[in-house]
Amino acid sequence: MAQCRLIVFFAALSCIAVAINASAGDADPIYKACVKECEKTGCVTDKCFQHCKFSSDGIPIDGRKREKLGDKPVKYHGKWPLWRVYGIQEPISVALSALNLAMQFHGWVSFFILVNYNLPLRPNKRTYYEFTGLLHLYGLLAMNSWFWGTVFHSRDVELTEKLDYSSAVALLGFSLIVSILRAFSVRDEASRVMVAAPLIAFVSTHILYLNFYQLDYGLNKKVCVGMGVAQLLIWAVWAYVTHHPSRWKLWVVVIGGSLVMLLEIYDFPPYWKFVDAHAIRNATAIPLTFLWWSFIRDDAEFRTSTLLKKAK
Repeated sequence: MAQCRLIVFFAALSCIAVAINASAGDADPIYKACVKECEKTGCVTDKCFQHCKFSSDGIPIDGRKREKLGDKPVKYHGKWPLWRVYGIQEPISVALSALNLAMQFHGWVSFFILVNYNLPLRPNKRTYYEFTGLLHLYGLLAMNSWFWGTVFHSRDVELTEKLDYSSAVALLGFSLIVSILRAFSVRDEASRVMVAAPLIAFVSTHILYLNFYQLDYGLNKKVCVGMGVAQLLIWAVWAYVTHHPSRWKLWVVVIGGSLVMLLEIYDFPPYWKFVDAHAIRNATAIPLTFLWWSFIRDDAEFRTSTLLKKAK
């Protein structure tokens, strides 16, 4: 019964994802007029609607201006209007993204030390844990994603925006691959290629679309939420059926990840002009990252112990 409720919950999340659309601010006639003027003049300086985020006379189209008119703030160019600190556009998100980067680095280094120095190695000096290489690559992609997220929240320009979106999509796509391979215990290299190839092709195509055709915020959110829901569902079902000693950690990560995804879907205006849903999501990701890498280390120890017992 619990499994059925869980499946219904994640199915509901996937249905919600279909309803995601672009922000209301992008449809604002004033905003669209400024975009048109920007494209016509090619002006991209701070005084002239930088990358179609400010009006042509240098006045920000943000919540402060709307509040004076008695309106609530809306998102423009996929972002809420936030107060800057020393030129940093989203100071809270920058700090939290940097902390997530540090947590990913700590988790990856601790995993590297564990499998290479603390656990027994095979006679050929390779690790017993079958997913070592995949998780090393995951760690590098995660650190890359949080690095560009920190840069993007510091200064939102076209280059940093595309690097942030692209690295996040790449991380989500690879995380989905890892969830499939680990949950189904895919160890054969040929089978791994068969699983990974179509997903890599899909993610690569999406990244190329965002970078060289159209940076579609609505489409990108649907793709990211779809991949996120898929991997959370896979991990949830696996945690339910497995007898892994650390499955409770995976449950916490799955439930916490679901709440993080709801923050991504149900966005809201920033509190105190600094804290928006994205910042809260980044804050929630910090303890989840610590617990996730803790599960990975436990899984490496569990699989190594199991294989050593079989070898005796």
